[in-house]
Amino acid sequence: MKRFALALLLAPLVAHAQYPDRPIKLIVPWAAGGDTDVIYRTFAPLMQKHVGGTIVVANVGGASGTKGAKEAKDSPPDGYTIFAVHDSIHSTYYTGVADVNYHDFEPLCLVSATPSIITASPKTPWSDMKALLADAKARPGQITVGATLGSTSHFFPAMVEKAAAIKFKYVSYEGTAPRMNALLGGHIELAESNLTQKGKADAGQLKFLAIASAARHPEVPAVPTLKELGISVEYAVNRGLIAPKGTPAAALGKLRSACGAAAKDPSFAEAMKKHGTIVNYLDERGYAAFLKDNDAQNKDVARDLGLLKR
Repeated sequence: MKRFALALLLAPLVAHAQYPDRPIKLIVPWAAGGDTDVIYRTFAPLMQKHVGGTIVVANVGGASGTKGAKEAKDSPPDGYTIFAVHDSIHSTYYTGVADVNYHDFEPLCLVSATPSIITASPKTPWSDMKALLADAKARPGQITVGATLGSTSHFFPAMVEKAAAIKFKYVSYEGTAPRMNALLGGHIELAESNLTQKGKADAGQLKFLAIASAARHPEVPAVPTLKELGISVEYAVNRGLIAPKGTPAAALGKLRSACGAAAKDPSFAEAMKKHGTIVNYLDERGYAAFLKDNDAQNKDVARDLGLLKR
């Protein structure tokens, strides 16, 4: 009887020590083939080496990335669901697209930052950003921009609109992959992209008009910054990992440690360079502060653009 009672007392400790004892689901709230998907399919194998278990990437697209966010929020907080998030968790909340925000989760770590680029279809007549701006002023509301409404691909060109005193016409797409396919096919004229599309730009399949980084990027030195052109916009898509609120401390500790080790792996930095992405690691405390600051900035942008719903 005493042995049975002792076994009952020790059972939670044994189970706890075995975490993870089944696969961990990493929810990517966008379609396969998009930037977030590509980044985390590179990151997951590195992270699982350090967490001691399998991490399975699950694409849960739809509703501007909010279907996956809701699934992540509603998942049991047991350490077996983590969520690949970027700035859209703020923008979709403040524009009223979603009722999920970063307060519903525990921060694991910030992983990367990807500078945004104003990118045009090869079928457009513009040879540079100045030509686009002149055309946009001559034809307000007629130049088509592909975007996932309420997400980063919407906020970035909207910020350019405001700073340059121009007006675009938005066409909705769910995620990067379908948006880029539409741009490549000439079904839209503009979209937000990044250096993952450099090969296509080099081949003349796309046009890089301006980058939203602080200085010209060494991979595309001929592409001017928006600030050079008098457009005061600096923007990047920041990606990190979070877990449902209430996830056990021990599981969080293991996930955070594995997240940090994977982000610091030299092979990850090398792979990200090919995707035009900067490794921008922050631990859970730094990431929590980053999320708070980024949330406030996105609220301000939504207000400035007349999109604030909360």
